Amino acid sequence: MEREAVPLNKQAVIIGAGFGSLSCAVTLAAKGWKVTVLERQDQPGGKLQRVTEQGYTFDRGPSTITMPHVFRSLYELAGAQMEDYVELYELEPRTRNVFADGHMVDLSRDTAYMREQIAAYSPDDAGRYDEFMAEAELLYRLSEKQFLNRLLLSWKDKLSPALVRDLLRVRPFLTLQSLLQRYFRHPNTLAMLGRYATYVGSSPYQSPAIFAMLGHVEAKLGVYGVKGGIYKLVEGLVALARRLGVEIVTGTEVTGIAVAGGKAEGVETSRGFYPAQTVIAGGDVLSVNRMLLPESSRRTMSDRTIGRYEPSLSGLVTLAGVRRKYEQLLHHTVFFPEQYEPEFRDIFEKRRPPQNPTLYVCHSGYSEPGMAPVDGSNLFILANAPYLNSGCDWARETEVYGRRITDTLKSFGIGGLEQAEVLQRYTPQNLAADTLAHRGAIYGISSNSVRQTFFRPANRSREVQGLWYVGGTTHPGGGTPVVSLSGRLVGEHIAGES
Repeated sequence: MEREAVPLNKQAVIIGAGFGSLSCAVTLAAKGWKVTVLERQDQPGGKLQRVTEQGYTFDRGPSTITMPHVFRSLYELAGAQMEDYVELYELEPRTRNVFADGHMVDLSRDTAYMREQIAAYSPDDAGRYDEFMAEAELLYRLSEKQFLNRLLLSWKDKLSPALVRDLLRVRPFLTLQSLLQRYFRHPNTLAMLGRYATYVGSSPYQSPAIFAMLGHVEAKLGVYGVKGGIYKLVEGLVALARRLGVEIVTGTEVTGIAVAGGKAEGVETSRGFYPAQTVIAGGDVLSVNRMLLPESSRRTMSDRTIGRYEPSLSGLVTLAGVRRKYEQLLHHTVFFPEQYEPEFRDIFEKRRPPQNPTLYVCHSGYSEPGMAPVDGSNLFILANAPYLNSGCDWARETEVYGRRITDTLKSFGIGGLEQAEVLQRYTPQNLAADTLAHRGAIYGISSNSVRQTFFRPANRSREVQGLWYVGGTTHPGGGTPVVSLSGRLVGEHIAGES
C-alpha cells in the first residue's frame, strides 16, 4: 500500500518513541495505518538508552524483563517472528537477594529450593511460601483478566459488575505489606517480596496488595535477559515498525498539540507542523498536558489537578565499568538494608535520598561476557530516590548520595568503584530533562493509593477528540511489558473504530 494512498482518518502522529509508543505504532501500522513517530532524543527508547564507553556496554533504564509473551504478540500481530529480531534467554535463578544479616535468597522457579533458602532464617516463613505463591498466581490471573488486557475508557467500563467483583477479590484496600504479613513474619521475606511495589515506583506500605502478583510473574513466568542488552528490544521494535512503513523521526521536539473545535489537528514541532486527526502521546500524561495543551483544552487535567497526583519514586543511577569480577553478583542482585521501611519514609514523607537505601545491581556481563572487557564488570546500579522537590538539590546530592551508595556496596563486598574506568551518574533531574518525566519520576504517578492504582489517567482525552495516551502514567500502569500493553490496547481500539 502506498503511504500517500492512506486516507487522513487512518493517519496518526505519535509523540515519543518509548515502549508504549513503539507498540502502538506497530499495532496501527499492522492494521494499515500511516504512522509517524516523533522523538525529542537522538535515539528511540524513551527512558531506555544504550551507553557504551571503553569497552563497557550499559542499558540505562529498564533492566528486568518479564512477560515476554507481550512482546512476542506484537511481532505475531505484524505477521513476524520475534526471534528474527531479538533473542531472549531465561534467567535461573532470577534474582539474588542479599540481606544485612548475611542470609541470601536466589529467587527461583523451584519452590522446594525457595523453601530451603527461606528456612535457613525462618522455617515458619518457608512453610507458608507455597500458600503465598498460590495467592500471587490468583492475583495475576484476576489482573490479567480484568485490568491488563482491556481499556477502561468510561465509568461504565470501570463499574461493570464483573470488574467490580474481581476488584473486590484483589483486596484493593489491603496494602501489599499487610497481605505479606498474613503469610510471613521475618523482615528478610517481607523486604524481598515487598520490593515488588518499587517496580511501579511505590511503597509496599502504601500500595495495594495486587502487586503481590509479581511474585508469580517473576518466579513462575520468568525473568529474562536480552542478547546484546535490553536496548535490543527497542531496536527490534524499531526495525519491525519501519518494515511496516512507520516513519520514526528523532531529534525532534514536539512543542504543542494543535486543537480546533475540540478536535486534534496535529502537532507543532521544532521541524514544523505534522497534521493528524489522531495524536497519541507516549510521554508522561501529566507533562504532555501541562506542556503541550492550553488549560482551555484540558479542564479535567488542569495544573491544579496535575499537582494533586503523587509522583512515583525516582532514582539515582550509577553506571560503573570496573576492571574486576564480583563473585557475589548474578545478572540481577539486590542488597537490602537492615530495616526496609525507613527508606520509603525518607522518599515519600521526608522527600530526601534514603539514609540506608536498598541497592539493585544489574551485571549483564554475568550472562554475556561481551558486555564488558574480559576482566571487567559492567554494573548498572539503581538506588531509589525522591521525585524532584525543592528540598532536594541534586547539584549537591549527586555526590553525597553517590558516595553513600558506593560505601554501602563496599560493606557488601562490592568494592573498587572508586577506581572504575567508567563512572557515570544519572539523576532525577537528568531524567526530567531528557524525557520530560513529570518531576523526574520514573514511573509517572505512584500506586500508593487505590485511586492512583486502579483509576489512572484515562487513555483517551476527555476534552480533545482524537487525542490518546499510552505509557506508564496511564492505564494499565508502569513496567516495560505493561507499558507495551498500553500501546497495543490503544492501537487496537483506534484501528477498530476507524
